[in-house]
Amino acid sequence: MPDAPAPPEVFRHAVATLSAVRPRPDLVLRPLDAPPRLAPFTWAFSVEADIGHRGDGTDDLDEPDTSGRLILLHDPAGQDAWEGTFRIVCFVQARLEREQLGDEMLPVVAWSWLTEALEEAGAKHVALGGTVTQTSSVRFGDIAGPRRDDDVELRASWTPTDDAGELTAHADAFCALVATAAGLPPVGVATLAKRSV
Repeated sequence: MPDAPAPPEVFRHAVATLSAVRPRPDLVLRPLDAPPRLAPFTWAFSVEADIGHRGDGTDDLDEPDTSGRLILLHDPAGQDAWEGTFRIVCFVQARLEREQLGDEMLPVVAWSWLTEALEEAGAKHVALGGTVTQTSSVRFGDIAGPRRDDDVELRASWTPTDDAGELTAHADAFCALVATAAGLPPVGVATLAKRSV
């Protein structure tokens, strides 16, 4: 089997700029294996958040309130649907509060979390699209955890238009999206009450 081609410099630079993100301390970033068949070159990381997260690296986030994945795709030949050679794909899942159940405006609000995060971070982009889905699951038998989980899931992708693969703003926007979906207060503001689950 032939060796995989070496990643081009523009992709390595894009990965370096995404890796340079310094999120707020109550978010946990981890490297992630990217799906290999989506593009010739891929890279990914995950972000987890929890209202009770201490930010000292000792938390067990097996079942975080909110989690997300960001995947960077690069096709040097470009793809028409992307309108460029890079594509960012993200997935965020957040546990809903009781008062949010059945809220018909929730998908619109959840989508605004993403669009506002991109705008506030200055993450320039085109061809933004995605879906927001409300899910409900009920546990039976010996499966640990709450009997019922109600979640909102946001899946989206966009093409960055920043010069020379400078993508730190996109990583910042993604971390802001996860923090908002988790209901974390603005940096420097203490939480007055725990979120109900």
